[in-house]
Amino acid sequence: MTRFPLLLMTALAATLTFSGSALAAECAAQSGKQTNALIELYTSEGCSSCPPADRWLSGLLRDSGNIVPLAFHVDYWDYIGWKDRFAQARFADRQRQISQLAGGRFVYTPQVMLNGRDYRGWQSSRFVADVAAINQVPARARIELRLTTSPGAMDLVANANSTQTGAVFYIALYENQLSSDVKAGENSGARLLHDYVVREWLGPYPVGESRQLRIALKLDWQPASLGLAAVVQTPGKGEVLQALALKYCGAPVVPDRR
Repeated sequence: MTRFPLLLMTALAATLTFSGSALAAECAAQSGKQTNALIELYTSEGCSSCPPADRWLSGLLRDSGNIVPLAFHVDYWDYIGWKDRFAQARFADRQRQISQLAGGRFVYTPQVMLNGRDYRGWQSSRFVADVAAINQVPARARIELRLTTSPGAMDLVANANSTQTGAVFYIALYENQLSSDVKAGENSGARLLHDYVVREWLGPYPVGESRQLRIALKLDWQPASLGLAAVVQTPGKGEVLQALALKYCGAPVVPDRR
């Protein structure tokens, strides 16, 4: 049984093609007429209060609505003794930027952002209702993702459109079923489990343009645990107009180790 939430995917296609010994797969998704909820968790393996939030993100229920979860590991806890191998400085930059756009004066971990706004009700019973309210809002952007996987790489074609002036979109490559045995810092001795961990964060790209990207697979990635997400937002206020996720589907793909 998987732990993935139900995503609004009005089109899903998968085809397999063979070329010699190579095996390729293609899958696609497009957003619907309503808004999916973007959940951004800012977390760190060096933060003792973060593991419960990591478990919460991993355990999101299917009946939570149409959601796109992403976990951004920040690097500003690395100094206290444990370097988070998933952390990137750009993720901390995004946290600060999106918090400032929403009127926040500081950032913290674990911090949950719901559609670009600080959200402290993630552990409360109102979470499902708050997500449902977002899902009822007519979408102000449309996203289409088409992914072709082959040994060593993923080829993505992303289309995003919106009537909002100046809207941009981002692409996230995330990975599930990750773990770390922490040997120092506040979580020393703990085995931490992670899902929806952002591995690559690409953009911003202007909406209205088709974007073709080739993502080379790194040796420490597990392709069958990878997924892609696209986020459309306004640059001035950081308002999320639409989000869409596409899980890996199709044939097994392995990194090219030549």
